[in-house]
Amino acid sequence: MILDGATIITMDSGRRIFARGALVVRGDRIVAVGPADEILSAHPDEERVDFSGRLIIPGLIDTHVHQAQAMIRDCADDMALVQWLCERVWVLQGSYDHEDGVVSARLCIAEMLKSGTTTFLESGLAHRYGFEGVAQVVADTGIRACLSKKVMDIATYASEDNAMPLGLRETREESLLTTLDMFDRWNGAADGRIRVGFGPRTPGGVSPQLYREMVSEARARGMGITMHLAEVEADRQFLRQTYQMSPVEFARSVGLVGPDVVLVHMVWLDDQDIAILAETGTSVSHNPSSNSKLASGVCPVPRLLAAGVNVALGCDGGPSNNTYDLLAEMKLAALVHKAVSLDPTVVPAESVLEMATINGARALRWDHEIGSLEVGKKADIVVVNRDRCGLSPGLNPVSALVYSATGADVDSVMVDGRWLVRHGELLTIDEEEAVAQARERARRLYAATGIDPSPRWPVL
Repeated sequence: MILDGATIITMDSGRRIFARGALVVRGDRIVAVGPADEILSAHPDEERVDFSGRLIIPGLIDTHVHQAQAMIRDCADDMALVQWLCERVWVLQGSYDHEDGVVSARLCIAEMLKSGTTTFLESGLAHRYGFEGVAQVVADTGIRACLSKKVMDIATYASEDNAMPLGLRETREESLLTTLDMFDRWNGAADGRIRVGFGPRTPGGVSPQLYREMVSEARARGMGITMHLAEVEADRQFLRQTYQMSPVEFARSVGLVGPDVVLVHMVWLDDQDIAILAETGTSVSHNPSSNSKLASGVCPVPRLLAAGVNVALGCDGGPSNNTYDLLAEMKLAALVHKAVSLDPTVVPAESVLEMATINGARALRWDHEIGSLEVGKKADIVVVNRDRCGLSPGLNPVSALVYSATGADVDSVMVDGRWLVRHGELLTIDEEEAVAQARERARRLYAATGIDPSPRWPVL
C-alpha cells in the first residue's frame, strides 16, 4: 500500500520533510518513504491511497495516561492536588469494579486513537481495575501500550493526614507480585504491542525497601518503570524532611533512575536533580495541562533540554486535563515556557513535536521501532487534514501541527500497518456504545459515592 500525495514529516535523524511525499507499507512495516515521484516510480504495482492535502506524521506517543480516569473526567475541577485526590479522585476510583476499569479504558483509548495517539504509557493500574480486562481492551482495539501496574505498601500521600480509601490500598503481594504475574501473562502479547512494567506510587506511598525490591525485579526482566515525582512542592518538602534528599537524589538512592525509568511531572527540581537525570539517561514526561490545572507549577523543560535530558509529553488523566488529546497538549507545551521565562524562543514547535514522537519512543525504549517514519520501522502513522480553515494556509507544517491542530483534525490512524481510524471513524471500537456505557457507569459511580458532579450553576 502506498500513502501518496501528503506532506510527510518523518522525524528521522535528519528531520526530513517531504512536501509531496509517499510512504509504502507492507504488513506492519514501512518499506519505503520519500518524494512521491520516486516512490511511485519504484513501486508501480502497489495499491495507492491518495492523501493529497494531508499531513502524515508518526503516531503520537503519550507517556503518561491514567486510563481509569477517563470515566470521571469532570469530577474535580478547580481543586489543588491533595484535595483533588482525597475528596474526589481516590473516592471514585476506590469504588471501581473490573467492568468500570474496562469501560473507562475503552473510552480513553477511543479518544486517544481519534486524536492521533498510537502508543501510550499507562501510569499504574490499581488491582481493583482489573489488569487483564484492560489489557484485553488494548489487544482488541489495536493500540500499542506499555501497561504499568501500581506498586505500593503505604496507604498515604506525603503525610499520614492524606490517607487512601480502603478500596485502593494494596499490599506488597497484591501490587508487586501481581505485576510479575501480569508480566508473565501479557508482556509481548497482541503481536508485541503490549509491554508490562511497574508504576510505583509516589514516595510516601512506597517504602524504600519495596522500591529496591521492585527495581531489582524490573532489571532482571527488562521491565520499564514509571513514577510521579516532584509534582507539587509538598513532594519535595516530604523528601527533605523524611530522607534529607531532593526528589531525584531519593530516586537515585533506591535505583529509580536510568534509561528504563520515566519520571512524571518533575516540577520541583533543582540543578543537582537535573544533572542526575542527564547523567543517568532518565526520561521525563512533561504534563503541562495537568500541572497548570492543579496549580502544581511548571516543569523546567528549557533547563532539562539544555542539560540533554530526554523530555517526552503526556496528557495525564481525565480529572487533571479533561482530554487525552496529545495534539492539543503540544500547544500548551510550547506556550507555557515562553510565558514563565519571558523568552519567546524557548521550547520551539520543533522541540515539542519531538517530545510527542521520537522522544516518547526513546522514553519507552521503543525508538528502534516507532517514533519516526523510516524504512524498517513499524507502520504507526497519523494522517492530519490540513485543508481545514484553522490550519490554513499551513505553509509551515510543524507550526500548523503544534500551534493550530487538535485531535479533531485527525483524519486516519494506522498501527502496525492496520487502519484503526478512517476519515474520523473508529474501526475497532463502537464509539456510540463506548460513550453510552461510560455515561451509565459514571452515573452509578457518582450515586454510590455521594459525589455530585453537577455544575455550580442551577440546572433546571
